[in-house]
Amino acid sequence: MIEATSCGGVVIFRGKILLLYKNYRNKYEGWVLPKGTVEAGEEHPQTALREVQEETGVSATIIKYIGKSNYMFSSASDVVKKDVHWYLMMADSYYSKPQREEYFLDSGYYKYHEAYHLLKFPNEKQILEQAYAEYTDLKRCNQWGSKKYY
Repeated sequence: MIEATSCGGVVIFRGKILLLYKNYRNKYEGWVLPKGTVEAGEEHPQTALREVQEETGVSATIIKYIGKSNYMFSSASDVVKKDVHWYLMMADSYYSKPQREEYFLDSGYYKYHEAYHLLKFPNEKQILEQAYAEYTDLKRCNQWGSKKYY
């Protein structure tokens, strides 16, 4: 078994959540949150920000650590156990551009209920729920975007 670590973000701009649509050779298809593998010497927050930037073109700021999800999948040669560390992030605009080299065909910001139903994986839906609850709490207290919490 191979163990892997990724980091990603629930990116919000004006109450809407950033999603990516991936189609990998018609074998893997669906809407996902931006995330990717930790590189040597990188801290988890750095990885999350870099992956959001690379996969979506979005410049974001980390507001708060949300938590960790994990899942397993089979690769050509082994079983991979992956941990994903998630961060609540704030974008600076509605701009996004999907990274074609990673088979992302579309990206955009969606209202919470739309994003929840579009997401392909149950663990990402759960992270979205947690992140959006944090966002609404910060918003209600007029603290969204005023400072970092990590």
